[in-house]
Amino acid sequence: MKLILLVLVLFSSFLLFYAVFKTFFSRSQTVEKRIERYLASPENVEVNEKDLDLFARYASARKNLTKKLVTKKKNNKLETTLARSGVPLKPDEYVLFQWIATGFFGILMVLLFTHWIWAVPGAIFGYLLPGFILKKKEKERIEKFNEGLSDMITTIIGSLRAGFSFPQALKSVAEEADSPIKEEIESVIKSMQYGSSIEEALNELKERMPSEDLDLMIQAILIQRQVGGNLATVLEKIVETIRDRTRIQRQIKTLTAQGRMSGMVIALLPFFLGIALYFIQPEFISSLFTHPVGLGMVAAGVTSSVIGFIFIRKITQIEV
Repeated sequence: MKLILLVLVLFSSFLLFYAVFKTFFSRSQTVEKRIERYLASPENVEVNEKDLDLFARYASARKNLTKKLVTKKKNNKLETTLARSGVPLKPDEYVLFQWIATGFFGILMVLLFTHWIWAVPGAIFGYLLPGFILKKKEKERIEKFNEGLSDMITTIIGSLRAGFSFPQALKSVAEEADSPIKEEIESVIKSMQYGSSIEEALNELKERMPSEDLDLMIQAILIQRQVGGNLATVLEKIVETIRDRTRIQRQIKTLTAQGRMSGMVIALLPFFLGIALYFIQPEFISSLFTHPVGLGMVAAGVTSSVIGFIFIRKITQIEV
């Protein structure tokens, strides 16, 4: 009976969290309404003053919340991180979602373990979880960009040798490439169409995508535009360098896979073992969460597991 109740609580909590997320951060309906508003004729557009006032209040509340909780420097950094990760959220929306997750997981832990002290680790987990997800998506997007970078440069080389200019070669990449290269190159093209020079547009791309290989390509392009020379030949050498580096990185990743997996097992095994013992025989492990000495042991164990996991990850990460 307790297990069924626990499953129902988890499922209902998930539905509540998902509903809040969709309510505040679903952008597709908003985009469709904006498109319809632009495409509609002026005679058919009816403006509801009440809706406009409500939207203005909501936007003002979000901005005030961001100003109180996030400094301007941190807000700019958060905006850059959101752009790199490809998450269609504004900084104020992300901050609001972060605090909703904090309250949600804090309440969830209290409901699960029926003690208010569990609200603290639940709230900390809920506050940090969006940041971990955002960093993970940023890392995955940059890695995907780097994986397709050699193909992108190859397309540029082919276009240049076919007689196209460099902006025309970028348009060919935007038409043929997949995400995220497609979106980033389209941003470069739009920036040039709005009046920015090629140098400025490429430097903006370098800021959005912190990649050593991309930086190498951009520096070669900028130097070639100053001193002249055959850009296709220079880019061909860069492609060879990038592919050699990628091959070495994959070899290192394969050789260190066992160490990384061992670190994950060492870090997660105590948690899964504790959860299993809690559900199989609660009275056997309950003293760890009720007695002060037990709570100290749990805190020491969690801290040691996290430190060990971080050390193993640092050892197995080799820069090329």
